[in-house]
Amino acid sequence: MTNMRPPQKSKLLKVVILGDGGVGKSALLNRFVSNRYEENNFHTIGVEFMNKDIIVDNEKYTLQIWDTAGQERFRALRTPFYRGSDICLLCYALDDRDSLQGLGMWRNEFLNYADVKPDKFPFIVVGNKNDLQPQQRQINSDEVKQWCKELNISTHIETSSKTATNVTEAFTLALRQWKHMECVAEAELRQQNGDTIDLTRPIRLIQKRYCCSGGGTGGSSGRGSYADDDDDNDDASMRTPSTLFGQQRSATAAPSTNYRL
Repeated sequence: MTNMRPPQKSKLLKVVILGDGGVGKSALLNRFVSNRYEENNFHTIGVEFMNKDIIVDNEKYTLQIWDTAGQERFRALRTPFYRGSDICLLCYALDDRDSLQGLGMWRNEFLNYADVKPDKFPFIVVGNKNDLQPQQRQINSDEVKQWCKELNISTHIETSSKTATNVTEAFTLALRQWKHMECVAEAELRQQNGDTIDLTRPIRLIQKRYCCSGGGTGGSSGRGSYADDDDDNDDASMRTPSTLFGQQRSATAAPSTNYRL
């Protein structure tokens, strides 16, 4: 009788793709998830998401990738979905200089609504339409490097959804950047609490996790909110009885009186 190893559990990560309308966010998502490319894509209305399983460095991940509308009129629809994100892809088009300059606004909007620290969160800069002829390009790599340096973003890559160039590599880089920051967070926690840490508890870049439900073009339903199981570690003196939903409330005995009916 052979020993059966339990199947490897997949880590679920939420990825948000941001950028101006028409830079190729939906094309990037469709090429990565379905290996499809459509020359004429309709603009995304609100937000859509799709799921994709991927193995990076012998670890399995399930990416829940959210494609957001780039138009200003959809701002109120997309911003609630920023919370609970693990990775953010900032996308621009190589034939649109304004789309690169607009990444600063997208980054600030995400930081504001996602409530994360810029130096503790993995941003990836993605330049779409790498298949263009040199005379059609408006942005060179040196400009992108300088922009990333000013905002302390270490990872950037050029892709082409049309030719499937560097599409999977972009998401792989994003995962490795997320894993690196997880290791940094773990090291900081070890430094604060000594050399002993509980490896069974995940080190999360974002302490409060929220996720809004929403429809999508594929994959499963939206991820619900969850919290770490810290109840066992709480001090018993800090617990208040019968204040949580689903728990039986103990009634206080009424005082005795001498009155008779």
